[in-house]
Amino acid sequence: MSKLKVSTVRIYCDGACLGNPGPGGWGALLITEKDDQEHEKTLSGHEKHTTNNRMELTAAIKALEALNRPCLVHLYSDSQYVVKGMTEWSKNWIANEWKNASRKPVVNQDLWQELIKAASKHQMKWHWVKGHNGHPQNERADELARLAAQQ
Repeated sequence: MSKLKVSTVRIYCDGACLGNPGPGGWGALLITEKDDQEHEKTLSGHEKHTTNNRMELTAAIKALEALNRPCLVHLYSDSQYVVKGMTEWSKNWIANEWKNASRKPVVNQDLWQELIKAASKHQMKWHWVKGHNGHPQNERADELARLAAQQ
């Protein structure tokens, strides 16, 4: 009986907004390692009126939803909001019925719930990278997001 190998995927995602709020875009670069080769896929989209944080969350959601089976996912974002939200804050939000530390409703709860659901299908590793610092894959995700925001 053969054991199925779990694919490893690196996701680099970013959001952008022209004004905050304003027209926004999101971008994601997915790199799948399979048979000692890397396969790349890019995704992007835009919204007419949104915020930067909503675009950051949307980028991660759309990238995870593009995966058609459970994977080991290393998700890289220059948004501490996304990374800390998933690794530190979300457990407390859920336990506190979607109230933050100030007992106010969590902003972007709809997208946080979508992201938690999308991430739950995978073995997740969350990584923060410094934005606009010459990281090639993060720069590509940023470019995808900026171009989408201009549509």
